[in-house]
Amino acid sequence: MKKTENTKEPHAVLLLTCKDKTGIVAGISQFLYKNNGNIIYADQHTDEETGVFFMRIEWELNGFKIPKDKIVSKLIPFFKKYKIEYNIHFTNKIPRIAIFVSKEDHCLNDLISRKRNNEFKGDIKLIISNHLELKETSDLFGIPFYFFPINKNNRISQEKKELAVLKKEKIDLIVLAKYMRILTDSFVKKYTRRIINIHHSFLPAFIGRRPYRQAYSRGVKIIGATSHYVTVELDEGPIIEQDVVRISHRDSVHDIVRKGRDIEKVALARAVRLHVENKILVCRNKTIIFD
Repeated sequence: MKKTENTKEPHAVLLLTCKDKTGIVAGISQFLYKNNGNIIYADQHTDEETGVFFMRIEWELNGFKIPKDKIVSKLIPFFKKYKIEYNIHFTNKIPRIAIFVSKEDHCLNDLISRKRNNEFKGDIKLIISNHLELKETSDLFGIPFYFFPINKNNRISQEKKELAVLKKEKIDLIVLAKYMRILTDSFVKKYTRRIINIHHSFLPAFIGRRPYRQAYSRGVKIIGATSHYVTVELDEGPIIEQDVVRISHRDSVHDIVRKGRDIEKVALARAVRLHVENKILVCRNKTIIFD
């Protein structure tokens, strides 16, 4: 396994999940060796409680004997033998991202800035909002902005319009960057494990509006942020990233809000990066992160 400096050549990334058995790592390694595959990353994990095996392996396609579109077919007998669930990705595939927002701009601005600085792989193709407050930001950076005001009477019809836009733009990932609306089950199921949300980590202690004001009133000593995949169970999807920061009696409500926004930005950006770099495997309601 040699270190490569040529990051422009595409790589293949293989993610595997199956019951832990002898021979899986050896079989994959031998397959790559026989076909001149230079491994640049390999990691694995076995969950002791369930006996489930997880693996992420990445190799160079430059010089690999098997064409990209033939790799899976060559591995199918091996996958069937070990009853492996698999996903294969290629690093020259740039994910197309849609960001959903409402009125708060800190996560949106942070993601745009990180993308402009090439801190994560992915193209922000559009912004969807139920308010007009952030259209100016969208216009400033030349990102198409779609306004879909939502109320209890038009929720389903507006979601259909949103889904039509997402389909037309071939969106791979939806990021809820402080989008203050609950998506319907039907919407969520169409993008299973492809919607990432961010929220404060007070739940269920401080439910409802103004959680930071509630935290201030209770004199909390630590606050946090959680980024997770969205499921039909509200705020209970597999957790991807979390962060915390200390709070003291000297902090005002404004200070707590500022600190909370800072860690929301960081936790969300990390989650997006991990997803687009194909470093996440999900088992039941738990994530395995290869970073």
